[in-house]
Amino acid sequence: MCGVVGIKGQSPVNQLLYDALTVLQHRGQDAAGIVTEQDGKFFLRKNNGLVRDVFHTRHMQSLVGHTGIGHVRYPTAGTSSTAESQPFYVNSPYGIVLAHNGNLTNAAELNKALFQSDLRHVNTTSDSEVLLNVFAHELQLQGKLRPMAEDVFAAVRGVHRRCRGAYGVVAMISGIGLLAFRDPNGIRPLVYGKRVNEQGGTEYMVASESVALDVLGFELIDDVAPGEAVFIDADGQLHVQACADQVKKTPCMFEFVYFARPDSIIDGISVYKARLRMGDALADKILREKPDHDIDVVIPIPDTSRTSALQLANRLGVNFREGFMKNRYIGRTFIMPGQTQRKKSVRQKLNAIGLEFKGKNVLLVDDSIVRGTTCNEIIEMARDAGASKVYFASAAPEVIFPNVYGIDMPAAKELIAHGRTNEEIRVSIGADWLVYQDLDDLKRATQTKKSDVHDFDCSVFDGCYVTGDVDQAYLEALEALRNDDSKSKTQISDSSMVDLHNDEQ
Repeated sequence: MCGVVGIKGQSPVNQLLYDALTVLQHRGQDAAGIVTEQDGKFFLRKNNGLVRDVFHTRHMQSLVGHTGIGHVRYPTAGTSSTAESQPFYVNSPYGIVLAHNGNLTNAAELNKALFQSDLRHVNTTSDSEVLLNVFAHELQLQGKLRPMAEDVFAAVRGVHRRCRGAYGVVAMISGIGLLAFRDPNGIRPLVYGKRVNEQGGTEYMVASESVALDVLGFELIDDVAPGEAVFIDADGQLHVQACADQVKKTPCMFEFVYFARPDSIIDGISVYKARLRMGDALADKILREKPDHDIDVVIPIPDTSRTSALQLANRLGVNFREGFMKNRYIGRTFIMPGQTQRKKSVRQKLNAIGLEFKGKNVLLVDDSIVRGTTCNEIIEMARDAGASKVYFASAAPEVIFPNVYGIDMPAAKELIAHGRTNEEIRVSIGADWLVYQDLDDLKRATQTKKSDVHDFDCSVFDGCYVTGDVDQAYLEALEALRNDDSKSKTQISDSSMVDLHNDEQ
């Protein structure tokens, strides 16, 4: 999972891009990059680290121009590498830079075709560079010295024909304009908006989440629809066109459960309100299964579960308390490369407030349970703080299957719920009682009459991969790449180029 932003302004955009990336920092803490354009030349700064660490005054001063794109990276496999940080660049045709959120499921197949048929060289193991070269080749096929909007859209149609998987993309074509497009299934989010500057000129912005537009004073126009492309030409004119023949809107459910900020709106759905309804649904299940519960207090595991936990406590008529204080300078634990590092980090990240636990029956609420490492440590912390009983509730269903669309959910055997019963999971994490959200309840909580979303990508819960190209052989090859043993022996970043579709392997 990554964050992308693109801005077509009428004054320098370096500070705007920086501010947008800080708002999207929750989507990727591994690396950051910005490219701007002025007088047909690109100016690039990217490196590993948080946004605030990658960009210093001297870098910002060098990022000149009124148009630019930015990216924050979250690695979907293995150890991070500066070479894999985005945006990526190709010089032909015209000069193109591109940043990508998601994952191509046929990256290896495309990589071969790029070399054998398109005569293009891919220099990293990133599927984002593959996607860039596919787009560049399709744009070159238009054969124009100066392409128009219809030529750019034709190239995007070619990308949709060739690429499978999830992608929210921003790109910049030197001297031509700013482009954004979204995969035909709408798995990864992408929105665009506009604002009128002090001189009366219109500026446009594209980003992974609407909150980035809000913070920078842009008015949300719409989500980029599945298979749609948004192009702002060099003259600042907005062009929007559907570029895929077959589309369906199935956004990733984990955006609403965990990844997106609660103040974002994705495909017409308020993430905040969805999480409130998740809390209601989970409370109703608790009342069904444990009507005579003895819960004294509901405590969220910061930060994502707070909204659901608060609503759950209200529904149960139980006190809601903040029992854990978070060190915000520790990264996400489940994306860390090794189990030892993840386990050590939990104690560094959270500290219990003893008076909220001592002598109480505590219900801990988290957004989800992936490996179980974090919740096991947290339950131990609650007991160490004096809790009489520790119950555990997950606002999401059991995570049983790997994610192939850009989230580093590990090999199936590393998922605590894979092949285990609820009781076995409870014993493994050390809880006195364990309750998961039901998938149907989760879907109902996320849907709203104001949105035209009728289904979601819930593959990590139900194993149904919406792109229709993920089989057991693919998952087995993916598992070989993603398990902790493999990660400790190899340097793979973003999406591996190992051929997951080659029957001869």
